[in-house]
Amino acid sequence: MNINATLLGQAITFAIFVWFTMKYVWPPMMQAMQERQKRISDGLAAADRGARALNEAREESEKLLKEAREQAQEILSAANRQANEAVENAKTQAREEGERIVNSAKAEIQTEITRARDALKQEVGTLAIAGAAKILSREVDGKAHADIIDDLAGRIQ
Repeated sequence: MNINATLLGQAITFAIFVWFTMKYVWPPMMQAMQERQKRISDGLAAADRGARALNEAREESEKLLKEAREQAQEILSAANRQANEAVENAKTQAREEGERIVNSAKAEIQTEITRARDALKQEVGTLAIAGAAKILSREVDGKAHADIIDDLAGRIQ
């Protein structure tokens, strides 16, 4: 066996194999690799877009949650203010009603005092007339006169 002929045959076979591989096997493999590379790059780009969209959605949701909390706080503050105003209004109305009742009671007391004085004046006048009538009906006597005055003084007290 000749090593040179074998080596030359193997080299020619290898060259034909390389040419055949480059002509028929290599282009579909390169195309498949390029398609796979494109899909991978598209997938990575989509993942990046998804990650950005997720971050934006998180930021938006945090912003909305913050706004909702602020609105809830404002609503609570407004409700507390309204409650305090209602309490203050009720206190003011109660004070005014109390003052009105006290003034009404004072006016009623004053009216009753006036009525009592008028009644007392009438009674004193009636007693004075009755006393004068008794004095005039009896003889004018010092002792009788003193007794009648004492009797009238007792009735007045």
